[in-house]
Amino acid sequence: MKDSKGWDGKLRVGPQATITNPEAIEDPDYSDEDAPPVEEIEADEGMCSTKICLRQNQITRIAFPPEVAGSLVELDLYDNLISHVKGLDEFKDLTSLDLSFNKIKHIKNISHLVKLTDLYFVQNKISKIEGLEGLKVLRNLELGANRIRVGGASIERMGVHGRVYANRVSNRLTSLNGLSSLKNLEELYVSHNAITELSGLESNTKLRVLDFSNNQVSKLEHLSHLENLEELWGSNNQLSSFDEVEKELKDKEKLQTVYFEGNPLQTKGPAVYRNKVRLAIPHIMQIDASKCSLPGSGVVVYTDSCSVCENSLITMQGKAWLMIQWQSWLMESGFHSCRSPILHVD
Repeated sequence: MKDSKGWDGKLRVGPQATITNPEAIEDPDYSDEDAPPVEEIEADEGMCSTKICLRQNQITRIAFPPEVAGSLVELDLYDNLISHVKGLDEFKDLTSLDLSFNKIKHIKNISHLVKLTDLYFVQNKISKIEGLEGLKVLRNLELGANRIRVGGASIERMGVHGRVYANRVSNRLTSLNGLSSLKNLEELYVSHNAITELSGLESNTKLRVLDFSNNQVSKLEHLSHLENLEELWGSNNQLSSFDEVEKELKDKEKLQTVYFEGNPLQTKGPAVYRNKVRLAIPHIMQIDASKCSLPGSGVVVYTDSCSVCENSLITMQGKAWLMIQWQSWLMESGFHSCRSPILHVD
């Protein structure tokens, strides 16, 4: 993405350096007057870093001395020019690897990194999820803004424990197949793809968060078994049946938040939409959200649906004394609730 002048938002600095003491190069006997005596300088022999961050450079390949690789736990090479995943053979203790914003087309040569818990390949040119076998303790996998169309067998075998991100407009997932062996998966983010149905989650009974917003799902189904579901994000799909909402979600005791805005559920009857969702899921705490700021106060007000009355619930983040100060402003702005404003102050 670039602005009107063609700038992509990245600051690029040319390979140049300014030497403040050029005489040190020419004079072999040069000594810095401000430097401490030699006997007071602590040697760093044997000391190895556990974290290396080399973001936004022009690195084209991964090449580190063996003694560095042996102690490294976190390696961040975000926003470089790496096109092939090589040179990680000695990184046995690596737990976090970030290769986002590079030029990588294939996920290779990392299956031996068995201690990896966090892996990031955002904004590359990856078209298939592969090469992840052996990463049994992986909990976060981020693959947003790639060219992925199918998960492949690799994602099914690796056993992610926490979150899988395969969202963003550049991916083209059409289904949720390939997740059946991820029995410990708790959060799944697959927004901005081309998914048409929610089948394929039959084995993912520990799911707490499911985000399938901005897809092409027309029926809310295949969710009745997800008893641990707490948040369901389904905005901007083709959902149209409140009967399906009730059938799939009414018995989800842990469910607190749903997002259905931008669906026919909401667009065809915006005035009654929230009430109908509440009737379908009586215990729901939050239905979508719209945020606004009270003028001049620095206080943020979130307007959602109240799970008790049939009107708006106002959640204010700020100090309690502002409730009275802004009560008239809230009423004038169209916020209302049962009889008098219900202000939940965090």
